[in-house]
Amino acid sequence: MAGLGTLYVKAAIGALGPRGHELPGTALSRAVTVDRDHLAEYTRVCGFPVRDALPPTYPHVLAFPLQVELMARRSFPLSLPGLVHVRNVITVHRAIDAAEPLAVHVHAEGLRAHPKGAQIDLVAEIDAAGEVVWVGRSTYLARGATAPGGAPGPAEPPGTGDAAPVATWRVAAGTGRRYARVSGDVNPIHLHPWTAKAFGFPRAIAHGMWTAARAIAALQGRLPDALTYDVVFGKPLLLPSTVELCTAADGAGWNLEVRGRKGAHLTASVRPPGPANDVFVG
Repeated sequence: MAGLGTLYVKAAIGALGPRGHELPGTALSRAVTVDRDHLAEYTRVCGFPVRDALPPTYPHVLAFPLQVELMARRSFPLSLPGLVHVRNVITVHRAIDAAEPLAVHVHAEGLRAHPKGAQIDLVAEIDAAGEVVWVGRSTYLARGATAPGGAPGPAEPPGTGDAAPVATWRVAAGTGRRYARVSGDVNPIHLHPWTAKAFGFPRAIAHGMWTAARAIAALQGRLPDALTYDVVFGKPLLLPSTVELCTAADGAGWNLEVRGRKGAHLTASVRPPGPANDVFVG
């Protein structure tokens, strides 16, 4: 993760020049081992209990450096600065022990038009000894960009209706900096009010993946090892803030919302994995 700041600078410089117009065929891979000190710090920042099994959202942190490396390349059709992370779908196929050697594979797919610009998916697959154990699809929006038409995405999670809050969180001003240290996501909109203001925000905003992790952490002990976690990000969560978590049981799964005074910051569902929830196209 130490090189992610350099990649962001490279991406900012590359945004000034010409870019590719088609999806790159590049797939990036690397072997990873889990640093238990890093895992423990991640669990503290996001509210998970410390266990040998990885939290459902932790493998995203392992894959994120490769995603940034791919998006920072000039051949990538959308400029990394300004990309907005709008959705994340994670499928965990089984419990992943922190001691297992893992391999991460990342590629881009699904470049498509959107009413507000263009969208693209960064797909990460993690395997252990050749067995696929975790898959994540991160959808990014480039406002004002153009792309060919494409099939619309699946329906969004339904929300929790009029469910009463089950928890209230006071999200501290330094949450963005704490999560940046464990995730490597040093996007300046998350770090300080003055850097966020340069990008049009009144103050720093929380990482969407921190909010996603914090929300599913609240359900630990009530979730199976194998699951699909579908998250749609809503209004930016300004730091500091007070927000509410709402949950509603839905058949074999759960619906979740993280709400603030002006609406939902996150709407999500947790379901058993299956063909309808398989996020890896190949």
